[in-house]
Amino acid sequence: MSLSNSKAVAKRTMHLFFMVDASRRLEGFLIDGVNDAMRSILPIVREISDSNADAEIKIAALIFSDGCEWLYNEPKSVEDFEWIDQTAFGWTDLGAACQNLEKVLHHRNGWMDFKNDVYVPVFILFSANRPTDDFDSGVATLWKNNWFKMGFKVAIAMGEDADIDVLAKFTGNIERVIRVHEVETLKKVFSFFANSDADCDDHEIGWSATDDEWSEDTVTEALKHQLEEEDIEIITDINTDSDNDEEW
Repeated sequence: MSLSNSKAVAKRTMHLFFMVDASRRLEGFLIDGVNDAMRSILPIVREISDSNADAEIKIAALIFSDGCEWLYNEPKSVEDFEWIDQTAFGWTDLGAACQNLEKVLHHRNGWMDFKNDVYVPVFILFSANRPTDDFDSGVATLWKNNWFKMGFKVAIAMGEDADIDVLAKFTGNIERVIRVHEVETLKKVFSFFANSDADCDDHEIGWSATDDEWSEDTVTEALKHQLEEEDIEIITDINTDSDNDEEW
């Protein structure tokens, strides 16, 4: 599925959402690894964007520790987005982050736009600790949002203390929870999602939100194949069920 069609009049938009744990559990090498990985992935995303003239990638990053805060007050184009290094401190308010994410996933009074055709959004969550607030309520609210349900979701478990059950509730599929222990592994995972396509060798991005070919399971299988080749650990032993009402 190429996005290189020169006849396209309007650019399609793909939203890439990062949810980044900056709680005190990451103090030291873990937060340094997150900062390094975020800086490293941006040139890859820019290269992909440059090779797709009819597509626009917009990036948003939500940082959570004591509460949560967007890095910028709106999604930035890949050219304008700059990562600001984070310092680890405080608790792990992942439930509040889920609530905050849900608020922007709307056409009205939110960041999602149906004026032009859009690509399936991608959500990448990093966490190294158990939530210290009401996560279950937050993630239940998030799963009522169709933009979130439509999107491709992955969770990165950093280190051994990340709560795999919690992360699987976020993704809806335990096979989209990936444990990493080092920065280079994190970069490899990022590279896959920067491409956000079943064919990771092509510089193409995403599926249209109205594309019948889109299947989260298809991308999950591609992810599994890619990570198995890289010998990266995929969690496979927890079942989750996220069946909620619909809301745009």
